[in-house]
Amino acid sequence: MPKLALFASILVLALCSSSAPAQQIAFTWDDLPAHGQLPPGVTRVQVGKQLIAAMQAAHLPPAWGFVNGVHTVEEPGSTPMLKEWRDAGFSLGNHTWSHMSLNRSPLADWDADLAKNEPLLQSYMPAETWRWVRFPYLDEGDTSDKRAAARQYLAAHGYKIAAVTMSFGDYLFNGPYARCVAKNDAAAIAQLEKTYLDAAADNLAFSRDLSQALFKRDIPYVLLMHVGAFDAHMLPRLIQLYQSRGVTFVSLEDAEKDPFYANDLDLLLPGSPDTLEGAMAARGLPFPPHPKLDVDPESLCK
Repeated sequence: MPKLALFASILVLALCSSSAPAQQIAFTWDDLPAHGQLPPGVTRVQVGKQLIAAMQAAHLPPAWGFVNGVHTVEEPGSTPMLKEWRDAGFSLGNHTWSHMSLNRSPLADWDADLAKNEPLLQSYMPAETWRWVRFPYLDEGDTSDKRAAARQYLAAHGYKIAAVTMSFGDYLFNGPYARCVAKNDAAAIAQLEKTYLDAAADNLAFSRDLSQALFKRDIPYVLLMHVGAFDAHMLPRLIQLYQSRGVTFVSLEDAEKDPFYANDLDLLLPGSPDTLEGAMAARGLPFPPHPKLDVDPESLCK
């Protein structure tokens, strides 16, 4: 089937599907076991414990964390966070060994970097599948040939793609938070907290606008998060924010049962847009205004 016809058929399936309740989100986490700067006195293991505790307290489904194994070498003290994650019943997936961009690297190098991560994942998940991949920077290849070859490699090795259909730049806040804690700047921290929650709310509305424009319904959204100290600090309030907007929470596996994600599960199919922005562009639909932060986090506590 030609690629455009296949994508059109997926859109029709997604449009006609009405089994999923509105506003479902699957939390997923990148850069385990270490992301961003740490405030004084905080460890990577403590960050992991906070994230796990907040998700468990809210009864979220087990979450996937996507691992860069290089952190276990560069910051060996972070490594126990992976065991904590697994002991909580959460899963680990592949984010490449060194967070390598497929757009900026030869395919053979990227394939090797992905494979280098696999023994670590296998050691933590010997009896369960860990063959989900999250592309670093969401870079799936800078040419159509590279994207197709990457899909062929991933298909041959049994992978599925952990797509991203919601994000709000949470990674931008972790460095400024570490600086503001070090300076004991309570006013700046409060400003970070408000900006973070506003960004999450605005981007929830933005993603819903895109989904409604495409399908006249909410798809289950896959939310990209990072295992940073500010994310751990804010996670209970972030979950409460989503709940106040009528959101319920699902696993990555359940979210990607939606027809929108079909080409991320079967990589023998031709590639098609797996972001809402990409799907909008493919259909030539006009974009609503993209949310902007009220305050640039990087400007704080310099």
